[in-house]
Amino acid sequence: MAMPMSMSGWDTAGAVLLVLWALAMWTAVGVLAYADRGPVRPWVYRGALGVIGFGVLGQLGHVQEHVAQVGYWLGHPNSPAWMTPWGTGLANGLQLVLPGRPTFGMELLHLTGNFLFLAGLAGVMVITRRATGTRTRRWAKMGVWMQGLHGLEHLVLTLSIAFGAPRAIGLSTFFGLVDPGPGLTTYRVWWHFTANVLGSVVFGLALYHLWRERREIRAGFLLRPLPAVTRRAA
Repeated sequence: MAMPMSMSGWDTAGAVLLVLWALAMWTAVGVLAYADRGPVRPWVYRGALGVIGFGVLGQLGHVQEHVAQVGYWLGHPNSPAWMTPWGTGLANGLQLVLPGRPTFGMELLHLTGNFLFLAGLAGVMVITRRATGTRTRRWAKMGVWMQGLHGLEHLVLTLSIAFGAPRAIGLSTFFGLVDPGPGLTTYRVWWHFTANVLGSVVFGLALYHLWRERREIRAGFLLRPLPAVTRRAA
């Protein structure tokens, strides 16, 4: 996917904010997961809900890009791959990291989007740590596995370009063995669209059950008063 050469300060600012968002999300996941290993801390519950909410926002922005790409493909199946104007702007900003590696910005953009999504799923895993028998946790675990593998695919695609491969190498590109053209574009567009839609459905089911099982999950974060005998002994 060719990257336009022109970019604005908004492109750079947006790219920086996107990366900071992803870093903040994963920092929060790490802090919450570590804190939840000890005694009950009610703020972990609220923090995990925040991570989940921002994960939903990130995935809404991410999946709409893939929906738009499929929509463009349906009207122009033989044209080069396409990105939305806002997606192109963010990719242009990220391209500044390695300006000599064409398509690196685009690959890094999708890698970042997928890790935002994965952070949201990780938030569901954190919030259900004390409710292991819930359907919420089972769906979240499935989502983490699915999105983890998808994220690994994007990591390989991004690193292959970063280390100088002429084309991105991964399952969604036939490992770089197929020349660019309508066939490869079609395969990659639909590969990533399908992976994102399936992942979004699993995430949605985890959120649905999180709502239905919210009382059971919330109960795991309630501080229980000490029994009277224990209080007198203290």
